[in-house]
Amino acid sequence: MKVLIVGGGGREHAIAEAVSRSSRVDKIYCAPGNGGIAELAECVPITPMEFDKLVSFAKENAIDLTIIGMDDPLVGGIVDAFEAEGLRVFGPRKNAAILEGSKAFSKDLMKKYGIPTAAYETFDDPKAALEYLETAKFPIVLKADGLALGKGVLICQDLDEARAGVKEIMEDKKFGNAGNHMVIEEFMTGREVSVLSFVDGKTYRLMSSAQDHKRAGDGDTGLNTGGMGNFSPSPFYTEEVDKFCREHIYGKTVEAMAKEGREFKGVIFFGLMLTDDGPKVLEYNARFGDPEAQVVLPRLKTDIIDVIDACIDGTLSDLELDFENKAAVCVVLASEGYPVSYEKGKLITGLENFKGKEGYYCFHAGTKKTPEGIVTNGGRVLGITAKGDTLKEARAKAYEATEWVSFSNKYMRHDIGKAIDEEVL
Repeated sequence: MKVLIVGGGGREHAIAEAVSRSSRVDKIYCAPGNGGIAELAECVPITPMEFDKLVSFAKENAIDLTIIGMDDPLVGGIVDAFEAEGLRVFGPRKNAAILEGSKAFSKDLMKKYGIPTAAYETFDDPKAALEYLETAKFPIVLKADGLALGKGVLICQDLDEARAGVKEIMEDKKFGNAGNHMVIEEFMTGREVSVLSFVDGKTYRLMSSAQDHKRAGDGDTGLNTGGMGNFSPSPFYTEEVDKFCREHIYGKTVEAMAKEGREFKGVIFFGLMLTDDGPKVLEYNARFGDPEAQVVLPRLKTDIIDVIDACIDGTLSDLELDFENKAAVCVVLASEGYPVSYEKGKLITGLENFKGKEGYYCFHAGTKKTPEGIVTNGGRVLGITAKGDTLKEARAKAYEATEWVSFSNKYMRHDIGKAIDEEVL
C-alpha cells in the first residue's frame, strides 16, 4: 500500500520510521518532509495547509492512507477535506480537533463532564481579564486559547507579570489569533506526565507515559519551547495513577466527545499534572506529541498500520498494543538562540554515524537537503533518541550519541531526565 504523511518535523520522522517497519507498506510519501525523512520517504513540496493540493496528490497517486502529523491542518479541517473526496485518512475531524484547537472548549468540556482539571475562567476582553486578576491568587497561569506551537502559556508570579502577560497575549497578539480568547487558570504543582493514546471514537488504547522538558535551559530555566527532550516511560506514572486516570480521565474524555457529537478518531495526548489532590488534566493534544513520538513509537511492536486501520474502522477494541519492555530518551539538538532567533543553513556532519546502530535514532526536526549536504532549517534540528533496558542506560546512550553529530550553532540541554532520582533511573 501507499502511505502519505503530512508534516515535516521530528514527530513525522518518527511516524515515518514506524510506518517503514510495516510489512503492508510499499511506498511512503511525506509532504513536505525534511532531510532525514527523505531517506525513508519521497518528499513532496506541498505544505501541510495546502489542503487542495494534498487531496489532489493523494488522488493522483492512488494513496491508500494519509496520516496527519501536525496540529494546524487537523484544527483547520484537513481530515474533513480528505473524507469529502472519499480518501482514507487518520486524524480527528475539525469538530473533534477542537479538543486541542481551543483551550476554552477543552476546559468547558472537562467542567461539564467532571474530568479533573485546574479551576479556570475564560476571557475575550483584556479589560475583564485584568479586573479578574486584581483579586486572583498567585502564581497564576495565562493561556492563549488557540494553537501557539506549545509556547502560548505564561506562568505569572505576581500582578505586574500577569498584566504584562495579558498585554502580550491579547493586545500585542504575540501568538497571533490564538490570543483572541484567553484562559486564566489556577497554578498547579506536581510532576508533569504525558500519556499518548489511540482512539477510534469509543475505545482508547494507551501507548506509554513520557515526560517532556519544555524550558530552553538546564535546570528548567529560560523560555518555553516546543520541547528540548523527553524520556519514557515515566516512573512517576504508577499503577495507582494509571487506575485513577482510566476511571476519571481517559474513557470519560472519549465518551464526552462522542456525547457532544464530536466523535474523536486519532491520537489523544493527555498532558497530566500529578498533584497532591490526584492527577489532573493540564491540556489535550489531538495528535502525537513532539518529541513524545520519538520516545514512544520506536518501542511500538504492533504494526502501526493495523492500529491506524482499527482507529478509522472503529475496531480498536479487537486489538491490543504491544510495546518493547524498554526505556527511551530523546535529547533535542537545537540551533543556539532557539526559541527566539537563530541562524539556519548550517552544515550538519556525522549523520552517517547512526547507520546500522541498533537502538539509536536520529530524528530530523528542522533540516533540509541541499547539494552541499544536510543543513539546519529550524530551531529544533535533531532529536537524538536511544533505547535501553533502563532509563539511566537510555539516557547515557542518548547523550553519547549527541556527540556523533555536529553543526556550528549546536545547542542542547544537558539534564534531560536528571530531575528523576538516580536510584529510580
